[in-house]
Amino acid sequence: MSNIKEPGDQRDLVVYGRNAVLELLRSGKKPDVIYIETSKADPASRPQGSAAQIIALAKSGGFVVKMVDRKKLDELAEMGNHQGVAAALPAVEYVELEDILALARSREEAPFIIIGDEIEDPHNLGALIRTADAAGVHGLVIPKRRSATVNATVYKTSAGACAHLLIAKVSNLVESIKVLKENGVWVYGADMGGDLAWRTDLSGGVALVVGSEGKGLGRLVKQHCDAVLSLPMVGKVNSLNASVAGGILMYEVVRQRMGSHK
Repeated sequence: MSNIKEPGDQRDLVVYGRNAVLELLRSGKKPDVIYIETSKADPASRPQGSAAQIIALAKSGGFVVKMVDRKKLDELAEMGNHQGVAAALPAVEYVELEDILALARSREEAPFIIIGDEIEDPHNLGALIRTADAAGVHGLVIPKRRSATVNATVYKTSAGACAHLLIAKVSNLVESIKVLKENGVWVYGADMGGDLAWRTDLSGGVALVVGSEGKGLGRLVKQHCDAVLSLPMVGKVNSLNASVAGGILMYEVVRQRMGSHK
């Protein structure tokens, strides 16, 4: 049996088995996540031998390592001989934040960027990407940790927009926000208690920060936003999910950029 599993839609890839994952890391490819089996009897036990070598290589490369039980690895490898190790490759090639800014410059447009602050639901992330592509967003920024990755589910939910939108995966959202500000981009967080979006001038360089489904914006991320934008809630339910709120705000930016801002 092959040590590579490709789902039916061919949009993500799982490599499993110790030698296969070692060769993957040595090849220079950049996995989304390295999965290592942990013992149910002793979750704190440290992997030995080649598994320990894989962890060391992954950490030196800045890749995410997750300790999981055998059931999770069996699912990833579809019951193949994973030897307690698997690696998930992304469905897209991630870019650098500078690549997104460069795209805006090449089009002679003010940057229009979406930042996903720990959006963990892949369906929400995929829907956000689909709307971002339709609204002319130059790129999406997501954190390396505590965020859904661009996997097959995200790709499918985005209706293929993942293949067209630049996506940067960064180590620190706050540092990325600082870089955007240095490049003349105003950063607005979407959260309760902020200014109404259509009363804010969004016609220049804009980055919209959309928070996670449960927690909203992280404290430090919110502190580093230039302002917080809100949508009026007049119904019985006082919140919208990340993709819906993000979509409404994106099209307010589009409206203003098309000359309707008053």
